Amino acid sequence: MVALRSVNEVIGYNINALDGEIGKITDLYFDDTQWIVQYFVVDTGSWLSGRSVLISPVTVAGEPDWRKQEVSLLLNREMVEKSPDIDTEKPVSRQKELEIMKYYRWPVYWGEPFNGPVGDIPAEYYEKQLIPEEEEGQSHLRSVKEVEGYRIHARDGEIGHVKDFIAEDAQWNLRYLIADTGTWLPGRKVLIDPLWLESVDWSMKEVKVTLSREEIKNSPPYDPSEPINRDYEGKLYDYYGRPEYWK
Repeated sequence: MVALRSVNEVIGYNINALDGEIGKITDLYFDDTQWIVQYFVVDTGSWLSGRSVLISPVTVAGEPDWRKQEVSLLLNREMVEKSPDIDTEKPVSRQKELEIMKYYRWPVYWGEPFNGPVGDIPAEYYEKQLIPEEEEGQSHLRSVKEVEGYRIHARDGEIGHVKDFIAEDAQWNLRYLIADTGTWLPGRKVLIDPLWLESVDWSMKEVKVTLSREEIKNSPPYDPSEPINRDYEGKLYDYYGRPEYWK
């Protein structure tokens, strides 16, 4: 059953290959056109001399073990060790992503879909995955840790900042931003669906939403200590008069 989880919850989880541990999750990268987590950023520690690698959720074996705080992969350590080098201190271009996907035989999420088994994708599939000229050298990946702290503005004023994200633990869609309303509404946190955003200014680190401060102030209370269930989501979408994503 699909569950909604805090993204921050998985940071620090161990990542295990088929033949042993490879490291810990230090960040998650999402695609800013689809708002889906595309990679776990994994610090391999002393195993690969502090090297970081990108691991797609498509290669996760089942769902994470939430009790043991572990994520298991359908990969072995040698495969990870020989993967293309990546500098997580710099933006990851589409060209670099394509190189990584071709190596692991992962489907290209922005191009032509592939419906066969992950890991068995033929090389010619990648030759068809053209990168638009205007996107060459560009990155659409955003770090969840970087976006935490972005200021959030309603139609009529600031409401707080991004505190965390809520993701589905199956497809890793980012269903909500968690907004910390700070001194405006002390002690409150509210959920905002990315579809309700007007715009994101990545350079200014600002998010604008299509809602008013009054609407947000009177929205159904969100309790971070309680699981998010469909009943609560139904009340939230009914309140804002927005179509429910699960229907």
